[in-house]
Amino acid sequence: MEAIRSVDWTSMLTNALLLIVPALVSLTFHELSHGFVAYRLGDRTAKDMGRLTLNPIKHIDPIGLVMMLVFRFGWAKPVPVNMMNFKNPKRSMAITALAGPISNLILAAIFLYIYGLVFTRLGGARATGASDVILTMILNTALLSVMFAVFNMLPIPPLDGSKVLFSIIPNEAYYKLMRYERYGFIILIIFVNTQFFRDTIGYATRVLFDRFFEIAEAAFNLVN
Repeated sequence: MEAIRSVDWTSMLTNALLLIVPALVSLTFHELSHGFVAYRLGDRTAKDMGRLTLNPIKHIDPIGLVMMLVFRFGWAKPVPVNMMNFKNPKRSMAITALAGPISNLILAAIFLYIYGLVFTRLGGARATGASDVILTMILNTALLSVMFAVFNMLPIPPLDGSKVLFSIIPNEAYYKLMRYERYGFIILIIFVNTQFFRDTIGYATRVLFDRFFEIAEAAFNLVN
């Protein structure tokens, strides 16, 4: 009988943290940006509910976090937005929606710049132990941020891309579609498990990340 192999809990925990921490940073910044822009455009809903914060606990959706760990696809608790508080509901809702993906691209640029600055100091390609964990966590945060930006621009409710797209259609059709956005999750779950998703969204993420990685290279050349 084959002996039962011991489980490397330290390695499992490290791998989980290397995904969870970057995901929490990216998702928190994404949702905060939605709430902040909505607030600046006249809607206090997120502010009054205490969602204008960088505290990830306020933004965690337990199911979305588990999905991220298991399927590498998850979500945060959406920041509440009452579009009726906007002077121009459709236009302001589109701007609020765009704030999330744009903030993720900004976050990716910041983390890649940091990555380039500290890469050599932390051991570079030969980094081990805590240095390797830090470098991987920084890189994962940038990668997930780019992925969230690309993914959220899909025109499928309730993703941000749908709110941008719906803003250019007639009002009557817009408000009808917004009422059914909660059912878009079913479409998304099916879509992310297809080869077409990997060939399109996966490819777009890789291409955009490669372009953004030039920021890391510029920072690297600055200090070396």
